[in-house]
Amino acid sequence: MQRHSTLVPLSQEHQRLLFVCRYLKNDAAPYEGFPLETDAKLAYIVKVFQEVMVPHIQKEEYLFELCQGKDPEIDRLLEELHQEHSSISRMYSALTVTEEKDMIAALDLLARSLEDHIRKEERVFFEKVQEELSDVLDSIKW
Repeated sequence: MQRHSTLVPLSQEHQRLLFVCRYLKNDAAPYEGFPLETDAKLAYIVKVFQEVMVPHIQKEEYLFELCQGKDPEIDRLLEELHQEHSSISRMYSALTVTEEKDMIAALDLLARSLEDHIRKEERVFFEKVQEELSDVLDSIKW
């Protein structure tokens, strides 16, 4: 199904974030121009969270709010996604107190959790909202 125009910017941000997930995974292949050192990866994720993830989550939470209370199945999904947002944010915040020896595992867990979350939004939530709540999507202007 083609993405509703309101969801296109979120999907584009998801694509960027999926790259970040691949880069941060423990078994990631090297990417030209992207350092492999743990401290460089940490600096990169901090930059991405500040520039992309925080505004992205704000937009999604706004979308969630507009979709809430219109369909029981979507409401259950929204609760899951909201909890995942909180969990991912806590994982990110915990990086500031993670010891260097544990950082690779922490980055890997964050990357895998974020990737799973994005896949659920793209494959389940966005599809369901497009089918059931296109009028809500039509009303949103980013």
